[in-house]
Order: sequence, then structure tokens, then C-alpha cells
Amino acid sequence: MAAALTVELIDRARETVPALLDDAARRLPRLVYADMRVEVTESRHAIAENGAERSSGDDYACTAGVRVLAGDRTVAPGWIGIVLGAADVPELERRLAEALERAYRRAMANAEHKATAREKFGPLGDALADLRLHPVDVRLDVVPAVYRIDPRSVPLADMVTVATEVSRAIAAAQPSVRYNWVPVLTQLTRELFASTEGALIDQAFALTQGAASVVAVGTETSQELYDVMGHQRGWEIIGEGVGESLLTFPPFRDFALALARDAAELAAAPALPTSEREVVVVTDPHYNTLVSHEIVGHPAELDRALKMETAYAGRSWLLADLEAHQVGRRIASPLVTAYSDPALPGYGHYAYDHEGTPARRVTHIDRGIFRGFMNSRQTAAVFGGQPNGHFKATSASLVPLIRMSNTVFDGGDADPARIIGDVDRGYYLVGHRIPSIAESRENFRISARKVYAIERGELTRLYRDGGIAADTRDYLMKVDAVGRDFRLYPIPNCGKGQPMQSKKLGNGGPTMRSRARVLGG
Repeated sequence: MAAALTVELIDRARETVPALLDDAARRLPRLVYADMRVEVTESRHAIAENGAERSSGDDYACTAGVRVLAGDRTVAPGWIGIVLGAADVPELERRLAEALERAYRRAMANAEHKATAREKFGPLGDALADLRLHPVDVRLDVVPAVYRIDPRSVPLADMVTVATEVSRAIAAAQPSVRYNWVPVLTQLTRELFASTEGALIDQAFALTQGAASVVAVGTETSQELYDVMGHQRGWEIIGEGVGESLLTFPPFRDFALALARDAAELAAAPALPTSEREVVVVTDPHYNTLVSHEIVGHPAELDRALKMETAYAGRSWLLADLEAHQVGRRIASPLVTAYSDPALPGYGHYAYDHEGTPARRVTHIDRGIFRGFMNSRQTAAVFGGQPNGHFKATSASLVPLIRMSNTVFDGGDADPARIIGDVDRGYYLVGHRIPSIAESRENFRISARKVYAIERGELTRLYRDGGIAADTRDYLMKVDAVGRDFRLYPIPNCGKGQPMQSKKLGNGGPTMRSRARVLGG
């Protein structure tokens, strides 16, 4: 019978992995650097659809990844990712040793091809430089998960009950909601990172999430809404909600019912008319969650900016090349500050990234001036600056990418009610729905859940299927009010890379006011 696969496997890997790396460093003559990641997740889920159970189960995932830098005439990387099952547990050491050997052989082959190409193509070949990593503080650390109810202890029957009861409550409360889908998830993940530099980091994360998708049908149209509440905590947040100062959710049942009410209200509302020219727009914290994600977070990922991700995720208008970029230049109003901070709570929180770099806050926009990018050790060595710990992968078997942590607009000092009250005519956008962003993020269109007309400082008519479109720099330069109501929200499915990596992370901001065209659906 195969051995059980649980997060306790990391205890065994803590002994095995450093020994494997030490042996490789002694034995492999051209090895410059190596690191290894091992990750185990134990998860449980339940899904209800229109009041009936549709799926439930518990599962595990175990993956490992190895990076080696090696070479003779030049230095190049070799990556290996493997997926492990319960049957692999008795052979864990052998499987990891094999992965390390394969990564080394790949690095040597890549280095040889790179050296040959560099010699063959003359001046053009000079662009093929050695791969170097910027130095970082080497850490030995253990970071435990935070929860009150252990995700592994929750009976599946209880999760099914919650999902089905919430699904039935939606249908009972809102007759115009003809369809609903309600999934709940709770999980515990433990990650190990070790390197030939001597790093050994064992960090764990709990995560619990409730989601709802609803379709309301009106006389002339239908409205589909989807939203997620969640936190890096245990099952307790489903029944109690989240009451932290920056991250606040009601209990999951109330959260789902509020979404259903919005859908029913919007199904009876008229479509937003498109404006012929720019108008005053006030955007709430939930809407600005997606704005910060799309027009600050993604273009501030340095792998995109350096065109390492061009084919899969696009480029960044913030950097044309190493000489022509926006660092030190004004790209926004003096009222706008934006940053990425892994220390904030929620989905984007962590202490170390997936190459063992201590995570730290990086300011992207400081009172309107662009200051810098999220990076990795490799991209920091190329562009300059200290590594800031934003090299992350969806699982250990995948190559990390530069990813947002908690990327947000900073709060200001204005009263949110006054920001609306000072508007004679304009629109108030509440909640985010669907983004449509230019390849380099230089302009955008983002739809809102709800749009209200503002007339003489008051919210009047509600509209559906509306959003705003603007040039990114122009929109940010025209921000003339920033509220003190900063909030964080989860983004459960940010996609990037090839193969696609869907990542959970955080975004947020306060109420803000600018000018843009409003577009109807």
C-alpha cells in the first residue's frame, strides 16, 4: 500500500534536500549554483449548483522543482519540474536526486549551445551573456501557517452543507436569480526552499475561499455576476467572515446573498449610455482593485518589461529598453502612490518568494513619480536594484515568474462621501467585472459591476453593463482626489506564463476620482 502523502513530508525533505545540494556542489565540476523547491498541498472542496450538491472531495498535490546554473565557456540555467504521488514517497530521495542530475545536464547543454552561438554570431552573439543572480541575504527560517480551524480537519459533509445551504438561500431570496453556482475550498500548503548558498526556508500557508456565480433574468436582459471572498486563514472565515482592518468580509452566506441582490437589481436596470467625451468618474475600492492589478501591477513586473514574457503576457509601456524607461519620471498625479507589499494580509502575503529572497515592499509610483519594478534575482542583475522577492510559481514543478504580491493604490486623506459630493455631473463605478487591456498596458477598458449617475453630488440612477476606457498615463495624471477608505481584496485567478499559471494574489486601493470616457455594454 502506498504511503500517505501529507504536508509532513516536508519534514523528511528538510533532511534530504540540503544533503543532495551539498553533494551536487562537491561532485559536479561546472555547477555554479542550484536550488530545489518541494511543495505539498492538502485541500478539500465542495460545490453546490442550484441548491444541489455537485462535487466534493479531498485531494493532495506534491511537486518539486530544481534550478541549476552551470557551464564551462558560459553559464546557463537548467530547470526540471516533477509531480509526485503517494507511490513516490518511498523513493523521494531518488526522485529528487534524478531531477537534480537532469537539471544539471540541461544547464550544461544550454551553456554549450549559448557559447557556440556567441562565438558564431560575432557582435550579435555578445547579447548572449552569462546568467547571473543578484546576491541576497541567505536565510534559515520556518514560517508557520495561521488558522484557528485546521483545513485538514473540516468534515466534507460540513462543507457540502454550507455550499448547498448558501445555494438554496440565494434561490429563495432572489426569484429572478435562475442559476447559481457555489464552491467552497479550504487547504493547507507547505513549501520548502533550499539552495547551494545555504538557504533553507520552510513556510506554510492556510487558505480558505468561498465563491458565488449567479445569473439573474430580467424582462429584457440577464446579468451574470461572480465574486470571491477569502483569506490565508482556516475554515473559520466561512462562518465568521474576515474582520481585519484592511481586509473585511461578511460571513460567506451574507457575501453570496449580497451578490445575488446586486444581480437581481442590475437585471432590471438600463444599460449605461456611452459618453461622447471624458466625464468625471469616481471609482470605489473594489473597482480600483482591478485597476491597480491591470495598469500598475502587470506593467511593473520586470520580466514583462524586459520582454521575457512578451509572447505570453505582453510587454510594459514603462520600459522600452534599458536606456529608455519611465523610472524617475512623472506618470501620475502627485496624489497617486502605488506599491506592492507581501507583508499586507490576504492572498498576496508571504515572507519569502520561490528563490528564497526575503519579500519586501516595492514602491512603483511615489506621489506620481514612477520608481521601480517587481523583480527576481536574475532581472535585478540585468536592470539594477535590489531583489525584492516577487519571483513566484503556482506550483514547485513550474518555473517561477515575476508576480504581484499585494499590489495597491495607497490611501489618501479625502472623505469618500465628499469625493462624490463635490461632483456636479459624473458617474460612480462600484465593483469590478471584466478587463480589456492593451498589450503593453498603455490603455485600458475595465467594466464595473454597477454604475450610478452622479447629479449635484448625489447618486441617482443605477446602470448596468458599463465601464470606463482611458489612456493609462492620462487617467492617472487626472486623478484629483484619493479617499482614506483603503481596502484589500483577493484576486483568485491571475493568469500568466506558458504553460499558463493561475495565481491567487491581492490587490486594492481607496475611492479615487479622475476623468475618462464611460462606455455602455
